Order: sequence, then C-alpha cells, then structure tokens
Amino acid sequence: MAENRVVEVDGRELKLTNLDKVLYPQAGFTKGQVVDYYANVAPVMVPHLDGRAVTLRRFPEGVDDLDAAFFEKRCPKHRPKWVKTTPVQAETGKIDFCVCDGLPTLIWFAQLAAIELHPSLSRSRAPKRPTVLAFDLDPGAPADVVDCCRVALRLREMFGHFGVESFPKTSGSKGLQVYVPLNKKDSYEVTKPFAKAIAQLLEKQTPDLVVSKMKKVEREGKVFVDWSQNHERKTTIAVYSLRAREHPTASTPITWDEVETAADSGDGSTLVFAADAVLDRIEQHGDLFAPVLELEQELPEL
Repeated sequence: MAENRVVEVDGRELKLTNLDKVLYPQAGFTKGQVVDYYANVAPVMVPHLDGRAVTLRRFPEGVDDLDAAFFEKRCPKHRPKWVKTTPVQAETGKIDFCVCDGLPTLIWFAQLAAIELHPSLSRSRAPKRPTVLAFDLDPGAPADVVDCCRVALRLREMFGHFGVESFPKTSGSKGLQVYVPLNKKDSYEVTKPFAKAIAQLLEKQTPDLVVSKMKKVEREGKVFVDWSQNHERKTTIAVYSLRAREHPTASTPITWDEVETAADSGDGSTLVFAADAVLDRIEQHGDLFAPVLELEQELPEL
C-alpha cells in the first residue's frame, strides 16, 4: 500500500497519509493495515456505532508511545463537513462528539490513528436511555480471562433465571464484557444502581473471586465487576474495535459455548483474536452481537 493516497469511499473523498507507518511495532502492523481492518469490519461494526457519541483513542506514534497517545472526546475541528457530531453534556459544558454513521467516517477515524473507538451505551437521540446494561470484567493478576469467564457464566445464570438473555465479548485486552440488551425506556438512573447491586451480589456470593469496589488494592487475584460504565458520560470499548496492545487484537463477540470451554479447560488463549481472526469469525458466524441492537428486554426486579 502506498504511503499516501486519495481515495473515494461511498462518494466521499478522503486523503490517507503515512499508510506504511508501523503502529504495532511488535507485530509490524501498519496504519494501512488498520485502515484495511476497519474497512472490512465496517458492515458489522457501523450499526453498533451509528447514532452514538464516540470517544476516539488516538495513537499517532503507535501503540508503544503512550506519551503521544490521547483520548479525544471533542470531534476535531478539521473534520470533513460530512462527519456528523452530537452534543453531550459534560461537567464543563456541552462537547460535540463524533458520530460514525458509515464507512467513510470509520475510515477517517483510522486515518487519524484512532485505533480504539469507545461509543456511548445510549444513542444520541435519547442520551439518558442506555440500550444495554454493561458489565466490564477486569481481572487483577494473577486472575485472568478464565476467571472472567467463570464470573460471566454466573452473570448469565443470574439473568437467565429471569428469562433475560446476555451476550459476551472479549475486551480485546485482558478481560471480558457482558452486555444485557434492553432497547426499552430504562434510564441510567435505573441501570447504574442495578448494575452496582448485581456486582455487589456477586461479590457477596464469592468474595474470594469477585470485587465490586473501585480500589485497585482490593483487586489482586480477583475479577473486578465494573458496573460504573453504566453512566451517560461514560463510553465503552466498541465491539470489533482494535486495542492498543502488543498485537492488533480486537474486542470480539464470542459464544457462551466458547466461554464455557475456556472456563472448563482453564485455557484463555482461545479467547484472543487478532484482526485477521476477527474477520474470519465474521465470515463464519456473521455478527454474533447483532441481537444486542434489537432484542427488547425488561430488567428483572431485584
């Protein structure tokens, strides 16, 4: 791939630069390959971003240079005219976030070296109404993704008892996430305390495995069930987003069978998916996270 080129994407003109720049030094994965990945994953990824405020995590000098990396909430002023924005009420006033409504915007994000994309749990037309309840399972060493699988299975069982479905995905980093689709009229005022209560219940039942408190000192050897993402000013790693790790792994939807297999075998390596593996899985399974966009469910009474 040439270093610089002008491309037309769905009728939009884009200038792509520094395409041969290596963004993942250990893997030799270039900016051009990041652009290619997002172009290929767009058909299943864009529906999960469309209509939502997105925080960009940009790595202009690659994933190893954390000093140069930054989170960008305010959509850049130099954006093309066709990139949509949505205002989000922050503590300091309203901020116009980027919205990704199609392939051209997703490619433009990649051109900015926005390796990680973090959308809101709510759509911008109803900012106080999350479409999902989200649990971020974060292992504190020596706990690992296998321990996260065991906690995720307990979450599934807990919600399954009420006939409520949940869907797992890898974080693309070291943990797992479980999403409970709502797509109703629940507000964050309902979902956040609900998620906290579930996390505290899990901790009470298995205090040797689960912690629900934020303090890092309490997390060693346990899985932190982060309920705090259920907040209108928070954004969470998008399904199919690449992560800034040593290798270009992505947040990947998985099946409950895969979660069970990892929990039973103790082998979490089966739940690490690099960019090419993610595309292979989409070809094989389609979008395993598609029900999260459509399924309407009521939160059970606690």
